[in-house]
Formats: sequence, structure tokens, C-alpha cells
Amino acid sequence: MAIPVVDLADFLSGNAQQKAAFVQELGKAYEEVGFVAVKNHGIPDALIADQYEHVQQFFALPLEKKLTYEIPGLAGQRGYTSFGREHAKGSEAPDLKEFFQYGQTVEDNDPIKAEYPDNVSVREITPFNKTLFEAYRNFEKSGKALLRAIALYLGLDEHYFDAHIKNGNSILRCIHYPPITNEPKSAIRAEQHEDINLITLLVGASADGLQILTKQGEWVNVTSLPEQIVVNVGDMLQRLTNNKLRSTTHRVVNPPRNLWHTSRFSMPFFLHPRSEMSLACLESCIDVSHPKAYPDATAGEYLDERLREIGLKK
Repeated sequence: MAIPVVDLADFLSGNAQQKAAFVQELGKAYEEVGFVAVKNHGIPDALIADQYEHVQQFFALPLEKKLTYEIPGLAGQRGYTSFGREHAKGSEAPDLKEFFQYGQTVEDNDPIKAEYPDNVSVREITPFNKTLFEAYRNFEKSGKALLRAIALYLGLDEHYFDAHIKNGNSILRCIHYPPITNEPKSAIRAEQHEDINLITLLVGASADGLQILTKQGEWVNVTSLPEQIVVNVGDMLQRLTNNKLRSTTHRVVNPPRNLWHTSRFSMPFFLHPRSEMSLACLESCIDVSHPKAYPDATAGEYLDERLREIGLKK
């Protein structure tokens, strides 16, 4: 299935008509599908290529080396999480993946710095952390532009999200789905789930396998072209908009048997706000036919609850 494609250059063009058309296209796609492919997203191709290279080098390290970067007590929010530690909400089967997470670097005197653990520095691959830092900042920039368009679609001030995501709790996750060496218990590398955050920006995975659940209840393959990133709505935005913008259920399926020997790499950027942001349903999204569907919660409270549900936090 070709998911709707939008061109971020239209939003940033300075042309009021193009900008307004982009806002409507994006909003409509999020109401109907929940996923879009974004071209002219502003994340340099060379940076993405470097990131893939370093990520592959990291996962190729011996397990005992990687385990030195798995820090107890961080709930997988920084550093390495070993194979089979995480499962989807409501599923007992662990996902067939290992990953490395990189978080916010607070560079001003914002007191929120105290909330964030330091990033875990990988000694074996010198440019690894520098590349992740640069990628993180680029994802933040593209994500901010997309959230401005979403704010306009919702009838909010264009800069509604800006202060909420400044030094936000976003996570850049580098995932490795290793080759499948024996008959798997499940045909699924990552069970069906919805993302926790506001929006997720996914730079082209190294192999197919991503599927989304359509409104008609069918699983369809998502493919995006190399120069596009896939951006989907997460549960926090769904809560905030009282289900107007839907968080899309998705999963990663195993490749055909003849490709079992291959690895899959994927690098989603989970755009989170600051923990104190209220996710209380927007008044403009509540009416007689859409009564308020969620209790009030802050982003921090909601994240905490979800990390326990997926087994990363005790």
C-alpha cells in the first residue's frame, strides 16, 4: 500500500496557499490513515547513511561488549537493551530485537536536565555518539515543523507545541532485528502496537516488514521511497485530540524464509514533549458526538504507565 505522500517543502515554502494545502493534506491523512510519507523532510541523506553505518558497527560488536552498555535502572531509556527484553502491550511474547536508545542533550540551563539520564557513550565506535546527536537535532527540527502543521489543522496557534517539545523527552532508537536462525515461535519480529509519543519519524528501514492495520481491519505493507521518511501519530497525540487524529496500530513481520539470514535495521525517532505537558483532551475536539474519551494526565505520567505495560519498567 502506498501511504499518502506529503512534501514538507510546501509547508516551509512561504507560499500561503501551498502551506494551507499541506496542512489539510497532512491532517486528512492522519485522520484517515495515521501514517504519511514525507519528502523534502530536511534530514541530510549523508547523515542517515553515516548513522546506518555506525549502528551496524555497534550491533556487530560481541555481545559481552554490548552488554556493558545495558545500564540497569534506566528502563531502556538510554544505551543498550538486549534481545527479547521488550514486548508489546498485552503480549507475553518478547519482540525479536535488540536496540540502542539515545535521548535529549540539554545544552542551555533548563532545569529539566535533572530529569534526564546522561546518554551512554560508546567507546568502540568514535563517531557513533556525534552522529546520533546530529541526527537527533535534525529529527527534532523536522518534527517541530510537522507539529506546527498539525497545530494549524487542529485550529490551534501554529506554535502551540513549540514550548512543549523544547528539550522534550524524545528518543532516537536504533533497532536491530537479527537473522532468524530457527523456526520462530511467532511470525512477528515486533508484535502489533501503537507508539506512546506525539509523532514518530522513521527513516527508511533497511528491509521490508512494516505493516499497518487499516480502518477496515486489514494488515497492509508500508513501503516508502529512499528519500522519504514515514511519520505516524502516537498515543499522546491521539489522547490530546480525543481520537480525532488516530494512533495507528502497526507491527514488523518476519521476512520470507529465503531472507531469514538477513538482519533488519530501523531507526525511529519518538518525538516526546516535556513531562509536564498536559495531555488533557483539547476542548475543540470534544462535542456531543465525541465525548471526552480519556482522563487527564501529563505526558510524564502516561509514559511511566506505558513503560511498565511493555516490561521496560518494573
